[in-house]
Order: sequence, then C-alpha cells, then structure tokens
Amino acid sequence: MVNYDARNWLAVLTQTHGSVMPRLVPRVLCVALLGVLATYVFEHHAFKLASVAHTMVGAALGLLLVFRTNASYDRYWEGRKLLGASINRLRDLMRQVAGAVPGEAGHKLAVELRRRLILFFGLQRQYLRNERNLDEFDDLLRGSEKSELEPLNARPVAYLASITRLLTDAHRQGLLDGELYRNVDLNLCALLDNLGGAERIVKTPVPFAYAQHIKGFLFIFCFTLPFVLAEPTGRWDAIACAAVAYALFGIEEIGVEIEDPFGDDPNDLPLEAIEEGLKKVTSDLVAACGFAC
Repeated sequence: MVNYDARNWLAVLTQTHGSVMPRLVPRVLCVALLGVLATYVFEHHAFKLASVAHTMVGAALGLLLVFRTNASYDRYWEGRKLLGASINRLRDLMRQVAGAVPGEAGHKLAVELRRRLILFFGLQRQYLRNERNLDEFDDLLRGSEKSELEPLNARPVAYLASITRLLTDAHRQGLLDGELYRNVDLNLCALLDNLGGAERIVKTPVPFAYAQHIKGFLFIFCFTLPFVLAEPTGRWDAIACAAVAYALFGIEEIGVEIEDPFGDDPNDLPLEAIEEGLKKVTSDLVAACGFAC
C-alpha cells in the first residue's frame, strides 16, 4: 500500500509509484498518434466521423466505468474489513488465553498460542496470494509441522485445526473452563468465516464477459474519437484525444488495479505490515499479563 499525504497536492500529482500512469502511456500515445493522423486526413481529404454516435454512447460508457470502479472498490474494502476482523479475533484469542490462564502452564500455553496465531496469519497471507514457500516460516515452524503442511492445499484451514487441538487439550487439562472454551471456539469459527470471505474475493473475479466488453467499448470509443474531434479541435486534436483517453483508460485501469486486494501490487492491502502489527500486539498482550515472549 502506498502511504501519502493527501494534503500535499503537488507530491501526489507527481508521484509515479502506485500510479496507473505508466501502464496508460502506450494506449494514450496510440490515441495521440491517431489524432495527428486524423488531423492530416481532415485537412487534406475533409474526412471526419459524425459525433452523434459518441454523444449517444458516451453516457453509457461513463456508467459502465463507474460501475466497474465501484465493484472493484467494494472488493477492496470488503477484503480490508475481513482482514481487520481476523486481526481482532486473533487479538481476542490471545487476550482470552493470556489473561485467564495463570502460572507456568499458562505461560507456556500463551507463548505457544502466540506462535501458532502468527503462523496462521502468515499461512493465510500465502494462501490468498497463491504462494507455497514455507521457508520464510522456519523460525515459527516446530517439529514435523513443515513436512505436514507442505503437501496441503488449504494450509491455514488445516493449521486452524491444530490451534483447535491445542486449546481443546488445554480445556481437558483444566486450564480453560467451559465458558471460556466456548468463547474461544467462537473466535476460531469467526477466523474460518473471515478466511472464507477473503477466499471468495480471490476466487471470484469480475465476470469475463463484463471485463471484455468494457475494454472493447473503450477501445472503439477512444480510437475513433480523433476522427470525431478532428474538425472542432483542429491541430489540437492529438492533445484533446490523449486527455480523454488518459481519463477513461485510467478509470478502467484503477478498477483492474484494486479488484484483487490481497496481491503485492503497490495499491494492494499491506498484509506484511498487518502481520507485523499482529506480532507486536500479541507480544504486548502476553507481556502485559506478566509473561515474556
């Protein structure tokens, strides 16, 4: 995610990191070159296209672009809400156990639970990005966990079962009373629900027919526009058409950029930063209860 100062107008305007502008340059240049060609053809052969078609479909194109961008932002914001809900459930799990189980046994349980919660979130991050390399978790994996996780497809779901076994064993040993154990299980259920919601976003892209149609619509509109504006804009045709193409192609490209919020593009959600925040908060929760991680 790109951090920026919204009040610094000039810095936001000139920053290229996180901007869709680099991907627009080839298309905008093509439209500008067509503008030069359209001006030449109009001046020497009086050829132009009537504006009535562009006038009629322009409003429809605008509505399609607005819908496309809103649909993508809904996916982005829904992803952020699901991640935030997961972080809250993980924090609450840590609070419940670290704050309720006293003594050396509680210390060991809290430290082990913290390790597993952090590992669960890391596995969830990889799962949402379709990544498979477990080497980055070498400092968290214990015993045969790596070899057991390696062949699995839904690793975070399977590892959530191991967290369930850890807390169930603690309940059987009398470390967690019945009411607390039920509350803990509710948090585990919520984690699974949130993961399912995030998985739904990843595995349900914007329908292909819609994405294809809007790209085709944009292509036809922008690449014929120079021959429509050749007469009213004259030799400014290339610049005028490039500006229109920049605006329309840019809106569509922003929708593409944010429709998958769990990736590693500059505008995607900062999963690594959220994970680091989880590590710090869980460490503080354990320390606040008189334990040391």
